[in-house]
Amino acid sequence: MTTKLSLSNLASLRVAVDRPRYDRSGLKAGILHFGVGNFHRAHQAVYLDDLFNLGLGHDWALVGAGVFEGEKAGREKLARQDWLTTVVEQDEGHMSARVTGAMIDFLTPGNAAAIIEKLADPSIKIVSLTITEGGYFIDPASGRFDPTHPDIVADARNIAAPRTVFGIILAGLVRRRADGIVPFTVMSCDNIPHNGRVTADGVVGLARLVDEDLAAWVRDTVAFPNAMVDRITPATSERERKILADDFGVEDAWPVFCEPFRQWVLEDRFTDGRPPLEKVGVQFVPDVSPYEQMKIRILNGGHAAIAYPAGLMDIHFVHEAMAEPLVRGFLEKVEREEIIPTVPPVPDTSLQAYYQLIEKRFSNPKIGDTVRRLCLDGSNRQPKFIIPTIADRLNAGKDAAGLALESALWCRYCFGTTDSGAVIEPNDPNWDRMQATSVKAKDDPSAWLAMEDIYGEVGRSASFAAAFAKALDALWKDGARATLTRYLAG
Repeated sequence: MTTKLSLSNLASLRVAVDRPRYDRSGLKAGILHFGVGNFHRAHQAVYLDDLFNLGLGHDWALVGAGVFEGEKAGREKLARQDWLTTVVEQDEGHMSARVTGAMIDFLTPGNAAAIIEKLADPSIKIVSLTITEGGYFIDPASGRFDPTHPDIVADARNIAAPRTVFGIILAGLVRRRADGIVPFTVMSCDNIPHNGRVTADGVVGLARLVDEDLAAWVRDTVAFPNAMVDRITPATSERERKILADDFGVEDAWPVFCEPFRQWVLEDRFTDGRPPLEKVGVQFVPDVSPYEQMKIRILNGGHAAIAYPAGLMDIHFVHEAMAEPLVRGFLEKVEREEIIPTVPPVPDTSLQAYYQLIEKRFSNPKIGDTVRRLCLDGSNRQPKFIIPTIADRLNAGKDAAGLALESALWCRYCFGTTDSGAVIEPNDPNWDRMQATSVKAKDDPSAWLAMEDIYGEVGRSASFAAAFAKALDALWKDGARATLTRYLAG
């Protein structure tokens, strides 16, 4: 017997399911969020739900927004359950379910006029983003905003009818400026190095294409705090919906399953106030950079290190990859020898203890995180999570044999078949390009490193090119298992 999730059915849920301890009718919108996906609903929305349960911050409720047609399906699911989400935390010895109610509305994705109208509302004081790495119009080689992207150029020509997130945000700021309303804070919650600066580059860069005075006003008056966010949150499938129904009796069209661990480190720079999130565990610091670099290199870089060998070995789940000695050994060696040494000290943090926590989190058998998810979008992720570490190693005169092997594994994966011959379905927004380049690289490894927008200076390093070519040749001749075995043997 299951109970369909809705506001009217909250009291009918099983005792084991936690639910909001506040009156949702008393909530008022204060944050508009772009990108209402699983990570947002397991992270920012949970922190706000915790805050509201304390009786605090009830004028900081969430309003969802989006720019893509594909986001309408998620909105429809949440609308049918009054914007409520069931969040299930799982690890080897623990499973709990809670219903969160921090979101009170979700504007129709793609309806730029309605979103801009809401952005002009003085009650909206923060605009937050989880739009993934590929949504920031970043030139991968330089790490800077690309003002020549066709969508950005189109928005600059008609900022009154924008089609990008940055265009809609800028149009909202234009309205507030004209109306004499304090600008909102723009708060990125994506896994991007210096995400606040990157977001500022995008919004200011677009404004510069429209009007230099507008760009100066945005630069001088709008806050773009940097943040480090962390929680492993896989995609929802029928598996998760069935577990929730069987174990907790809740029928939720779009539940979120995640690990118990979560972290949010945030710079305390806001234009018009903020919710007191320090009451629920958010760390406010003057400089996020040390935490950010630790997480992006050790965790996100670690995900990349296990993704491609596991993918080539036909391993489905991440915890299964961690149970494979070759994959776990590769992760441990490349982290210890090449990644962790590039991470500067982090206040009150042991990098070795942090890595051990990462190993434990990756090994969590209850999450159901997939290797394919980790392999997704390498063309956007590698330049942020792996290649800067390689560059630091090379600039310090150190070798990068393990990271060269990681790059070769990624290249081999993009060929589109596993070592067993199974077909790898397209798994990158630029899959056609990546696959074609991988085919060329089989005979000419330099073709892969010649992707200037991805590798930049690293691709022109003779020592790295030699290590990469050697690794790729071994993968083609002997396969991932034999190549990893030799690497671990030294």
